Amino acid sequence: MSKLPAALASLKFPVIGSPLFIISNPKLVIAQCINGVVGAMPALNARPASQLDEWLAEITEALAAHNKSHPDHPAAPFAINQIVHKSNDRLEHDMALCVKYKVPVIITSLGAREEVNQAAHSYGGVVLHDIINNKFAHKAIEKGADGLIAVAAGAGGHASVKSPFALIQEIRQWFDGPLALSGSIASGGAILAAQAMGADFAYIGSAFIATDEARASDAYKQCIVDSNSDDIVYSNLFTGVHGNYLAPSIRNAGLDPENLAQSDPSKMDFGGDKTKAWKDIWGCGQGIGGIDKVQSAGALIAQLKAEYAAAKARLLA
Repeated sequence: MSKLPAALASLKFPVIGSPLFIISNPKLVIAQCINGVVGAMPALNARPASQLDEWLAEITEALAAHNKSHPDHPAAPFAINQIVHKSNDRLEHDMALCVKYKVPVIITSLGAREEVNQAAHSYGGVVLHDIINNKFAHKAIEKGADGLIAVAAGAGGHASVKSPFALIQEIRQWFDGPLALSGSIASGGAILAAQAMGADFAYIGSAFIATDEARASDAYKQCIVDSNSDDIVYSNLFTGVHGNYLAPSIRNAGLDPENLAQSDPSKMDFGGDKTKAWKDIWGCGQGIGGIDKVQSAGALIAQLKAEYAAAKARLLA
């Protein structure tokens, strides 16, 4: 295990909920945190930009109230995801609000910016940067990130083609700081496996889409329940960056998931016109074969904890 910053060292269950574009909201983040999982949300989910101030106030106040009422079972910290890409013209505004509310964890994506890391460090925040290969991992740490999120093959949304075994192994050869693993993790056994590989945390997204609190359509949630890894398509058509998506949603949009065109990576857009694509084309990871129902975030986390304990017991038997 690596040496963890205070914000993460006290986490009793090694799980970070990944920030789900459009889907994550304060209701889901709060439910994740009070049940012991780091809840995360993209800043861009708050629309208009002024709504982010309201949402950060709501999350901060709810978690403070929970901690006051449950001193023996404090909530996990929460995280805000910042898209560090030139198409995000809200970055400066949104980071200023994160500083105002002293957001414990900042998750940066699609670029590493020293000034973002410095802003988080100004109040003691922790920065985790998501990467798809070892080259980007080095760049993130060189620019001041505290930890890494290794987005391996099979992760929902923008994902790598790297095996988690290869990616974790290469990073751990030189980096001993906080490390989370993303990619097809939807069970307690997979959480334990991520730790055995060398990660400190499992980074789970798709399983939380199929929860009551998630801001996804009922059809999206049910599609996850009804699908498995055979229904996942890897394409860069929708944002310019390769990612994993549910084939049924692609068909519903009038496209053939087996014959998708290639997109121009130079025209990436994560806050403007292509936002609509994420409403119609549903991002999802390969681990969904084990998701058999829509339930509350608390029930899902309780299930993951029970599976995690059972997996540990099997190893010790």
